[in-house]
Amino acid sequence: MDARLEQLLEPRYDRVRRHGPEKANEEILREMRERIAYYASRPQDEVERRLEDLDREWDLERALEMSAAVVSLVGLALGVRVSRKWLVLPGVVAGFLLQHAVSGWCFPVAVLRRMKWRTREEIDAEEFALRVQRGDFRGTEVGHSASSEGPGWG
Repeated sequence: MDARLEQLLEPRYDRVRRHGPEKANEEILREMRERIAYYASRPQDEVERRLEDLDREWDLERALEMSAAVVSLVGLALGVRVSRKWLVLPGVVAGFLLQHAVSGWCFPVAVLRRMKWRTREEIDAEEFALRVQRGDFRGTEVGHSASSEGPGWG
């Protein structure tokens, strides 16, 4: 793989990756590199379909939010219909969400990472690498010319 594409995939500061299981992080990155290498020699219509798939791919945050909502609603329904003890379940879910919001990690995130759910940044990195490889940015320099923190932030 081209060195500049490899640089695009290098993990940057990411709370989920930093706290996630290292083996899962490495596996996700390895699979992403393999997909990018595979699509380097594929016809443009296949690359376009992959880009469309990436646009539709759910990221880890969305999966976490959906799972939390489902488990909370089930806990509430069971709490109302079966036993008030079930109301502990939405409380536990809320605690996990709070922990994730503060630190970027909670037990369900570790489980989702092992299931190979990717962060939005990882999905976007694959999409960007495929676009660079396809030549979408010919005539422009690939890189960051402005601070990622924005003016006056930091």
